[in-house]
Amino acid sequence: MTMAFKTTHSYLQLPESSFQACQPTPVADAQWIAFNQPLATSLALPETYWLSAEGLSLFSGNQLPDWATPVAQAYAGHQFGHFVPQLGDGRALLLAEFSDEAGQRFDVQLKGSGPTPYSRGGDGRSPLGPVLREYLLSEYMARIGVPTTRALAAVATGESVQRETAEPGAILTRVASSHLRVGSFQFLLAKGDIDGLERLSEFTVQRHYPQLKQIDDDGQRYLALLDAVIEKQVQLVTHWMSIGFIHGVMNTDNTSLSGETIDYGPCAFIDEYRANQVFSFIDKRGRYAYNQQPAILHWNMARLAECLLPLIDNHKETAVQLATDLINAIPQRISAAWLERMGAKIGLNAVRAEDKPLIERLLQSFEQGQVDFTLGFYQLADELNKQTTPAALYADCTDFSGWRDDWQQRLSHSGQPLSEAERTMRACNVRRIPRNHQIQAVIEAAYTDGDLRPFNALHAALQDPFATAPEFDPFDQPPAAPQRVTNTFCGT
Repeated sequence: MTMAFKTTHSYLQLPESSFQACQPTPVADAQWIAFNQPLATSLALPETYWLSAEGLSLFSGNQLPDWATPVAQAYAGHQFGHFVPQLGDGRALLLAEFSDEAGQRFDVQLKGSGPTPYSRGGDGRSPLGPVLREYLLSEYMARIGVPTTRALAAVATGESVQRETAEPGAILTRVASSHLRVGSFQFLLAKGDIDGLERLSEFTVQRHYPQLKQIDDDGQRYLALLDAVIEKQVQLVTHWMSIGFIHGVMNTDNTSLSGETIDYGPCAFIDEYRANQVFSFIDKRGRYAYNQQPAILHWNMARLAECLLPLIDNHKETAVQLATDLINAIPQRISAAWLERMGAKIGLNAVRAEDKPLIERLLQSFEQGQVDFTLGFYQLADELNKQTTPAALYADCTDFSGWRDDWQQRLSHSGQPLSEAERTMRACNVRRIPRNHQIQAVIEAAYTDGDLRPFNALHAALQDPFATAPEFDPFDQPPAAPQRVTNTFCGT
């Protein structure tokens, strides 16, 4: 039975310069890759779209329903620190907005649906590999509670996409709380459109931070908006850090106002722990390395603050001082959030500032011993009350035994039972992540003979990242030396 559903498109209320109407380019031979039925159900999407011909026409962009009003969004951005005043959706189209079962509004967007006015000479398409990667990674992040965009559908186009070589094409349907970015604000500021900035700010408050509407003073409301976005980003990036995730391209146009992870291009999870790990092939100087992500968060929020200055106070000096106070406090906020998340990973329910050296010592031990980040924390619970030789995983960590003694002493002084510490650790230390070599194997199988079975198997394993099951064992293993993937690519 078809469910009733409603769509809106509130983005069209924003300044006309913020978007351009555009139709997707039809594809030759659309074929299903995947459909996210639980997400569709939560959005009350009609069952006629579930792996149906009607759904295939929609998610390939071949035939849009009446409720879709496709537009490409405009935004600017700092890309690797260099400002570009106009970027925009070069291969994506925002169709409309749905509401989930709780009444929360979500954008529905086609990604890889053909050229737009912002394509800058590009083809507007996406190869199959990046679509498979984003589907797997975004749904995994959602499964473990990391704020993220979602994957609703993936379809093959039946056409080739020319990159370094010809690759099979695909389209991803992405769902997000919104696609507003820091770059959305930078675009209007670069145009000198202060009225547009105010409209965009009010739109952001209405969409993501409605609790701020009760603040009558406009300047205080926009200052509170900056504060709220900072908090979302602090929680997001420290969550990334706690699971060993590297975004890879934290440009301001990839920094969402909703605090969701967006744009899974050259991202990756760490295998053997290295603090300065970089995977992105284009990040030659390590700007977005694992340990640089907090500093880049700080930098990106300073760019957002610059956009809001004209709205915070008519006196520039006052606005700068108010915003600077918030920006200067970011490192302390990051440190506190990081400490809480990392403290939980070693079983501390009431972490203290004095625990930071203990956590840092463990990470240094992991790096020195070339320990797998995920398994190193996952197996740590087995060392809780152990006095014998540490497990083989930690054999090359020269300081691990001494660290373990200090850790156990810290836990005993905390007054919490070891059983409680173990529950805390088991709840936040996953057994399974989307490893680079496994994703690469999925892509190679799909490219070589169109075999999607490895994709489906990995997706199934990632849906329960804590489970111990024989069929999932192959997905738990770090890469052997020949399997290691040292570079990831944007794929656009």
